Amino acid sequence: MAFEYPELLWLLLLLLPLALMLRSQKSDLGRYFASEVLEKIYQKGGALSQNARQMLLIGALGLGIVALANPYLNKGEIKVEDQTYDLIVGFDISRSMMSDDLYPNRFAFAKKKFETLLDHLKQTRVGVIGFSARAFLISPLTTDLSSLRYLVSNMSPDMVSLRGTSILSALESADELLKESEHKAMLLFTDGGDKKDYSKEIAYAKDHHITLFIYGVGTDKGGVIKDSGGVLKDQKGDIVIVKRNDAIASLARETGGVYQVYSLESSDMKRLAQAIRARLKPQKKRQRSYVDKKELFYYPLLLSLLLFLLATTSLPQRRGA
Repeated sequence: MAFEYPELLWLLLLLLPLALMLRSQKSDLGRYFASEVLEKIYQKGGALSQNARQMLLIGALGLGIVALANPYLNKGEIKVEDQTYDLIVGFDISRSMMSDDLYPNRFAFAKKKFETLLDHLKQTRVGVIGFSARAFLISPLTTDLSSLRYLVSNMSPDMVSLRGTSILSALESADELLKESEHKAMLLFTDGGDKKDYSKEIAYAKDHHITLFIYGVGTDKGGVIKDSGGVLKDQKGDIVIVKRNDAIASLARETGGVYQVYSLESSDMKRLAQAIRARLKPQKKRQRSYVDKKELFYYPLLLSLLLFLLATTSLPQRRGA
């Protein structure tokens, strides 16, 4: 048998001076009652003497300390092999992502979808980048999904001043973050930008063995971009309407991934996570060792409670016939 917190057992040494102090201390009743009267008072208290009750209380305290030290039986080590998946998530932070065709805008909509997606990414290390004309790091690969939720929820388009949508810069950042991964995968939340030909990006992804999954954010009809002056207009004074660009779907299909158009249903993130998991292979298995323990603390704890009840509860005296 071993103890998880053996240092607590040193508290048992305090019980000896406590017992001696209680034994030498006289009852306060002795100051007010004669010895004959005091003896009758103790008899009415039950079958246990005052000394016996004190010893039971000390025993209860000692067993409570033993329970706090958490005794257990070591039944040996268990070796478990963990397998994880690595995924880089890229957020398009270009100006078009501020379009209002999705409430409240495309960028905020994508962040909400990402939070839902994390609920379905078990055993996955996730890294996050943002990109417009250039890419920048939000978080390296991590299994701390709570921190990722916080970082992404506080991500803002104001973080960048460059305009445009460079998918290639996002791919280059993903390749760098996944350089030690056997299988590279990236998920993009984007409206597709304004390109019609993604052959350059496809070639880069294939050369670096990156599988692309793309979540198309935006509608076919498009929306307007609100700014301080009202809505964004072109040089001719016409209101700019930005639509989702489905040409980017070729980037996902050509690299073995999936292109999925936005949905107002939360179940679409579950389907996307299943599609990612189905096309990915786990990274190298890591072996971890765990101690197989049988907890024993409840035995001294229950006995401590029993002694405490005996010490504080009056027991009837056995009377002769």
